[in-house]
Amino acid sequence: MKNIYSKLLLLVCSIFVVGCDNDDSMSHTNVSTVNALYAPADNKFFDLGAQSSALFEWEGAKAEDNGVVLYDVVFDKESGDFSKPIYTIPSDGNGFQKTLNLSFTELNKIAALAGIQSESIGKLKWTVYSSKGINVQKSKVSGIFEVQRPGGFPTPDQLFITGTGSENGETVADAQAFKKVGATSFEIYTKLKAGTYKFISRKNGTPEVFYIEDGKLKQDGATTFAGESKVYKIRVDFSDGSTKMTEIKKIELWFPPLSQYLFEYTYSGGGIWKAANKAISFKQESWGRDERYKFKFTVVNGATTSEEWYGSINGDNSRPDGANVAASYWYMVPVTSDFWNNCFKFASAVDNKNVNAEINFSATAPAYTHSFTVL
Repeated sequence: MKNIYSKLLLLVCSIFVVGCDNDDSMSHTNVSTVNALYAPADNKFFDLGAQSSALFEWEGAKAEDNGVVLYDVVFDKESGDFSKPIYTIPSDGNGFQKTLNLSFTELNKIAALAGIQSESIGKLKWTVYSSKGINVQKSKVSGIFEVQRPGGFPTPDQLFITGTGSENGETVADAQAFKKVGATSFEIYTKLKAGTYKFISRKNGTPEVFYIEDGKLKQDGATTFAGESKVYKIRVDFSDGSTKMTEIKKIELWFPPLSQYLFEYTYSGGGIWKAANKAISFKQESWGRDERYKFKFTVVNGATTSEEWYGSINGDNSRPDGANVAASYWYMVPVTSDFWNNCFKFASAVDNKNVNAEINFSATAPAYTHSFTVL
């Protein structure tokens, strides 16, 4: 019996020792909290419209094994307690450094997550978590800083127009797409009619909604359009919230050999203009038949009517005959009003024929382009 008790005692002691060893084995994950935040100073103001960054700096935490400590910088609303932070990011050096340099672009995104509206001033709270990857320690101190958001917004991947005042109505599935023309900008050629219209970032789920007010891009609303229907080029830039609306009053085909416009195009919807059953005849010259052409857009900006010319990227061209003409030959780019330069040339098959002509400035076209179909 004594031998049994001795064995039981030895077993209990062994379990206790192993337990102690396990506790000791975890001690290398223990770190202290961050006790002081150095920068930015409380209530420091950042104008996020500038091209700059903010420096966050704090006192280092200590690891029980004297090893390295990892840091996460955590952001919350001014009234938040970090139980549900709005944003968390590792410090510089993939979490190893006691600093974080954060661009104003990134801070602007964080401010938006906190509900601070575009072109508004608000405050954000921040703190630092320290750890060895586990046993995360939340600092007992936090800082407050103030930001002014610029007029822009984070750029969506896509943009569409919808609403009773849009050419396709308010059925979201039929919303017309914008073309992305820059890192932060979109444009669309579309008809507006009496009603309201807005821009959405996607056709499913809960999209972000934007609208135009006093020439600036705003969020969560709609724009009212009154009066007769008109075709517009609408351009929006999410980097600064700027917008531009240009009425496309008329598009004509310019034929310099005769110093005249052969015909006018009619808007057919979706950023496409058409001219049906139009006669084309080249002009006979002593050296051959002249077939050069380009396009004049009559546009209205505010109270000012002006001209915009579109033509070929090339100063001169050959006739697009044969089966291997690149699609890029037909691409239309802004050019000068010069009488001859940057003209396209009709294909030989067009001479003395009737054609259906089309200009395609839709989002689905790889580039703004045009075509002629011989009847």
